[in-house]
Amino acid sequence: MRKSHLLLGTALLVLLPAVADSMCCYFRPRVVDIEQPQILQPSQIAFVTWDPENKIETVTVQPRFEGNARDFGMVIPTPSQPKLHEMPRGFFKALEVFTTPKKRVYPESKLLPRPFPPMAFGGGPRGAPGAQAGGEKNADVPRETTVVVLEVGQVGNLDYKIIAAGRPDDLTNWLKDNKYNFEGDEATLDFYVKKKYFFTVMKIDTLQMKKNKDGSYTGDVTPTRFTFASDELVYPLKITQPSVKDKTEALFYVQAPFKVDLQGKRSYQYQWATQLQDIQNKMGPGELLKQNQEWLQTIAKNSPDFLKPIQGGMTTLHWAKKLTAADIGVITGETPYSESVPDPDFGFTQLDMRDGQKAAAIHRVINRRLAEYQKAKPRGYLVRKAKPEDLKELPILKGLLKEGQFLTKFYREFQRAEMNEDLVMAAAKVGTVADTSEHEEVLRTLDWNGRRFRGPPFGFPPPPGGGPGVFPGGGVQGGGGGVLPPAQALPPGR
Repeated sequence: MRKSHLLLGTALLVLLPAVADSMCCYFRPRVVDIEQPQILQPSQIAFVTWDPENKIETVTVQPRFEGNARDFGMVIPTPSQPKLHEMPRGFFKALEVFTTPKKRVYPESKLLPRPFPPMAFGGGPRGAPGAQAGGEKNADVPRETTVVVLEVGQVGNLDYKIIAAGRPDDLTNWLKDNKYNFEGDEATLDFYVKKKYFFTVMKIDTLQMKKNKDGSYTGDVTPTRFTFASDELVYPLKITQPSVKDKTEALFYVQAPFKVDLQGKRSYQYQWATQLQDIQNKMGPGELLKQNQEWLQTIAKNSPDFLKPIQGGMTTLHWAKKLTAADIGVITGETPYSESVPDPDFGFTQLDMRDGQKAAAIHRVINRRLAEYQKAKPRGYLVRKAKPEDLKELPILKGLLKEGQFLTKFYREFQRAEMNEDLVMAAAKVGTVADTSEHEEVLRTLDWNGRRFRGPPFGFPPPPGGGPGVFPGGGVQGGGGGVLPPAQALPPGR
């Protein structure tokens, strides 16, 4: 049996200042984007929703299959009998496109001179604080099986049965007799049998799959949503443990009335809060969204241990936002997917700049435009890209993502040894402080490996920078300062 697993990844950023070779020079930092490595094919991927008032959970999964269809099978345990629904095939692609982070871009003139390289600070003082097998068998005493088939059906290209069992050995025998090649063992099944869980077993309907010349089948299995009652927000991680050799990746999208996180040392707060603090220390608190500033200040006072990185695997936050009407508008096409950056040079050319009489007037017009753009968008324009064919998938999410709900996307690499229990998710918080921070922008920091410029000795703080995207001095481009071009990308793991 081949399984699908889930995961989230990121790279830790290490910035080391370059050593100056002269007391009359220092290295001027570059503003750089902190790029997260692309998650190509996590072993497990799931979209989870949680209604805490009615205790209803949904889990949508889409395993990938390659090989002989007879070798494919899934066993999915749930705390109550689920309802199954087929989801659109492009569902997870649409989620990926919807949660693509936005880059902050500032209008830039290509006609006016640039007195300094890109540099920006967020304002404010630098360095601000930021199992056991089932019972013994008696072969001499025949008995009836405890397995009961409760429901039979089909979702997309999957045939399924929902069953209950009172003994793990009965369940194991039933799976073998019905040709489900379950890779697990009775101890794993017993973990769920003791909890009186229900089991959904699934096979591929080969009549709906494309057959290769060698008789094998390759393709994506229909995304399937499981809806069930549960006392807590749980994900069946242990069921996948027997098929994992050393580790497995997992990527979760979770929609709930609040921001969601894993518990204990699996929390992404150790990465997220630490990263925010590092950015604030380097660029000033104004670099962060106001609500993120306030949240960071609160936890710095109440739970400083969360600002210290921990050893071992780390859960990483990739996207988190309380969905607004504008966000839902992106799905329906009523809101642009990306903001457009205005061109301050519109209407002018390099040839115009060679005309002495025109050049001075053009300078004034472009500078006025840049000042207006800075005033209208002091944090820059939020820009992202997607292929036209991928944008056409977004309407798939209509009615599934809901205004007022928090959508949280996070990733973790699980070691086999830590998969002895299922995952229990909960409201994100640090200590007793609820996490209300959001993450939809590509984060930025300073890189000290840029070009050298004459100035104070290295170690002196750079000149104060004012608001994000403004050169030191607070002026406009071509007049003692300027608006920043896009930040340069810092490779993952730099």
